[in-house]
Amino acid sequence: MAIEVGAKLEGKVTGITHFGAFVDLSGGVTGLVHISEIADNYVKDVKDHLKIDDVVKVKVINVDKDGKIGLSIKQAIDRPEGQPAPQQRERHSGGGGGSTGSSGGGERFNRGGGGGGGGRPFNKQSSGRPAYGKPSFEDKVSRFLKDSEERISSLKKNTEGKRGGRGAKRV
Repeated sequence: MAIEVGAKLEGKVTGITHFGAFVDLSGGVTGLVHISEIADNYVKDVKDHLKIDDVVKVKVINVDKDGKIGLSIKQAIDRPEGQPAPQQRERHSGGGGGSTGSSGGGERFNRGGGGGGGGRPFNKQSSGRPAYGKPSFEDKVSRFLKDSEERISSLKKNTEGKRGGRGAKRV
């Protein structure tokens, strides 16, 4: 039986790893359900959702040239028309409140230049992009380059006077 992208099949969980689960489809054909394709909500541990020998309905999302099959459990769920899949919550890297016990507030991640809320803001607007859209690849690259240059200049400024040993400055 040829496995086609988009096909919905039933399979048996044969192995569980920290990054997903292996599912035996039929005739010895095995595919991988990545941890991000197990459920609509955040999956911290695959073992919380699946056990070996569970029978699951999966959708084939890709088949590589070398025979690797990518599967999804959450895309195999039949939803009524007009009901979209639940959206994942946006996770922010900047810390702040919470009970982490650190006394730096949001500054603990901010090693580089200015901007104080911990981490870097994700939704900077540029080039007339709509506020609700995801940043384009070019936006991400330009943001990365800008942040990288800021960090390098900060490192150079902070280490410039520390070279030379025994307190004497080189000329």
